Amino acid sequence: MPEIIIPGPTGRIEARYEEGTEPGAPVALILHHHPRAGGTMQDPVVITLYEMFAARGFATLRYNFRGVGRSQGQFDSGPGELSDAAYVLDYLENMNEGSRQCWVAGYSFGAFICLQLLMRRPEISGFIAVSPPANHYDLSFLAPCPASGIIISGDRDAVVGPSDIERSLAKVRVQKGEVIERSTVEGANHFYQDRLDKMEALASEYLDRRYAEVEAAKSE
Repeated sequence: MPEIIIPGPTGRIEARYEEGTEPGAPVALILHHHPRAGGTMQDPVVITLYEMFAARGFATLRYNFRGVGRSQGQFDSGPGELSDAAYVLDYLENMNEGSRQCWVAGYSFGAFICLQLLMRRPEISGFIAVSPPANHYDLSFLAPCPASGIIISGDRDAVVGPSDIERSLAKVRVQKGEVIERSTVEGANHFYQDRLDKMEALASEYLDRRYAEVEAAKSE
């Protein structure tokens, strides 16, 4: 997983990138949790998602938000981080012209940014949002959600309770033919301590199934 430096809108963006295994490989962008809660691209949940996509041949990229690690700039409480995510996705797609699918995934605050990015980028094929902070951010902006995806959380999450996510999702609408699935990791807290394998299993099952569905729809 080579380190790359991306010249971003507010300066250097520190990233890790795994090339796709073949021409036209799908791409995946992974976003980490809140910088002020210690979030970095080196978080175990982020690395697990990154390795999951890379193992399937995706051209996969994760990076540090502005002001984290060697990334320049200052934390912007959301707007700047969304701008950077869009910029990095452009960078990833430019390195992989003709990619078959585009996926985004995020953890906690990164899941919130991931979902916002989804609303602005029609090329996104699917998403995986792990523990989105529905108690701090209203998810009703997903109206209508333009792509299918899955939201995963732990049933022992004391930071973002399952009821917060369910309450927020009750306001969400999706476009015709798209579905937001919901899965819970039994016994998992917000950090998935001793439950990373369970989280990965749910994410992997969804990714494999949905990826195949999108490819099948293209051939119809």
